[in-house]
Amino acid sequence: MAVVGRVEDFVDAKPRAVEVDGHPVCVVRIGDRFFAVDDICSHAHYRLSEGDVYEEELEIECWKHGSTFSLLDGRPQSLPATRPIGVHRISVREDGSVEVELGGDK
Repeated sequence: MAVVGRVEDFVDAKPRAVEVDGHPVCVVRIGDRFFAVDDICSHAHYRLSEGDVYEEELEIECWKHGSTFSLLDGRPQSLPATRPIGVHRISVREDGSVEVELGGDK
């Protein structure tokens, strides 16, 4: 697992781009919950960290074409995207550090 920041570094419902072992990851904080997904839209290779978060739906929207993806399982929730994005394991240590493990299920 790689440390990508501290709890206070992440603003509620504002996606943040991080890099884990050279892989672009988007971290989203919603209240006390954290999510880590691929930062690249599966439809057209745009950064999801530049999009909007829908807190109630637990989704992130690609800013370019409007596809939304589940933060829980990476599945597209709207077209034009049809392929899921990767979801990664994320955890918060007792000291407030936020860690991401690539490829791990949340």
